Amino acid sequence: MTKETLAYENIDREFKELYVSDIKKTVVAFANTEGGILYIGINDAGEVVGLQNVDEVMQQTANTLKDSITPDVMPFVKIRAVTREGKQIIEVAVQNGTSRPYYIREKGLKPSGVYIRQGSSNQQLSDEGIRRMLIEVNGKSYESMRSMQQELTFTALRKHFRQRELKLDEAQLRTLKLIGDDGLYTNLALLLSEQCEHSLKVAVFQGSTRAVFRDRREFTGSLLQQLYDAYAFIDNYNKTKATFHGLERVDTQDYPPEAVREVLLNCLVHRDYSFSGSTLVNIYDDRIEFISLGGLVTGLKMETIFIGVSQTRNPALAAVFYRLRLIESFGTGIEKIQQSYLDTAARPEFIAVYGGFKVVLPNINEVQAKEFSISETQECYGFADEKDKVMQLAAMQGYVTRKQVEDALQVKTTKAYMLLQELCDAGRLTPIGVGRSRKYISR
Repeated sequence: MTKETLAYENIDREFKELYVSDIKKTVVAFANTEGGILYIGINDAGEVVGLQNVDEVMQQTANTLKDSITPDVMPFVKIRAVTREGKQIIEVAVQNGTSRPYYIREKGLKPSGVYIRQGSSNQQLSDEGIRRMLIEVNGKSYESMRSMQQELTFTALRKHFRQRELKLDEAQLRTLKLIGDDGLYTNLALLLSEQCEHSLKVAVFQGSTRAVFRDRREFTGSLLQQLYDAYAFIDNYNKTKATFHGLERVDTQDYPPEAVREVLLNCLVHRDYSFSGSTLVNIYDDRIEFISLGGLVTGLKMETIFIGVSQTRNPALAAVFYRLRLIESFGTGIEKIQQSYLDTAARPEFIAVYGGFKVVLPNINEVQAKEFSISETQECYGFADEKDKVMQLAAMQGYVTRKQVEDALQVKTTKAYMLLQELCDAGRLTPIGVGRSRKYISR
């Protein structure tokens, strides 16, 4: 190699007169950019000064790079002694690595530890630049990307695995994709760790508007801990109302616990964690709203969801929840939510918009109270005849179902349920069974 080719530093060339530990920054920058060669024994002016202790410097260089750079960059580095102008120098040839971004281990995966090559200098990469590089290398799946935080703890995760007598060693962490092929924690690991950067916020309002706050909480830490803590908090506001069918007392919670559980699970498992915002839960007197970021997965519509099609945005996260038996099977969440309201006059609402998804659970007891108020007014205008028709139908065949009432009276589900409920409250009918199989027999 002639003096002319070594006359200047460039994007793929750097000179060091002597060995210094900072050579790791240059190697990181080369591996993160287009590769390059670092020459030790050539000064900044491009003059070959040579080295006296080539073997020792080669060993120092290899040890420094091996011990201070993550992921392991050594498969992409070749260190050799060469002679230039009769003097011995060291060439450190670095290829563009496949596990970018590489970073200085003691600094971590953040701007102070990640370098790229700009011209003849090493430049720190911004947080946004690091995210872009992660997506470029790993694809657009947030959960599979390498976590920018590698100091993680899994107290809550290990507790739940122990409670279910499941093993959680390093091999399992790899199988569950908390550790990637590069041996480092993924964003899935970050979500399930105490260091999770996303939170779940619950606000309680007085009445049916946001005018007056009653309470608010923000839940942080592992998504598992957020799930259990948020459910417990919401349950405190899930009141129970007692009604009587003859001598029988029936307790009804404002919101079916199964529905609350399923909506919370769906919010946490299916949201888009590439957004930094929090998952939101707003509790009003007449409803609870659950809002998660991300909207529907590309290619799906609400009609597709309602027929049972499931395409989770975070399959590895869903797999962990499935392993913990928090999810029974994929694609059944919305159906369970709807089923939990089947025997009520209320119906949950599902709203998908670009970048967001909202589920509204109506307060069963509030809806029934309003329907009862309406029914008292309707009774004055001849609706008693409809009840007589229901009783005649029940007498003819020994029982009546909600669907039969709808068909016979040409009314909607809410009206049919209201008539049957009032007849039960009056002691004229007795409900038998649950769900679709429920029948009402005359007393």
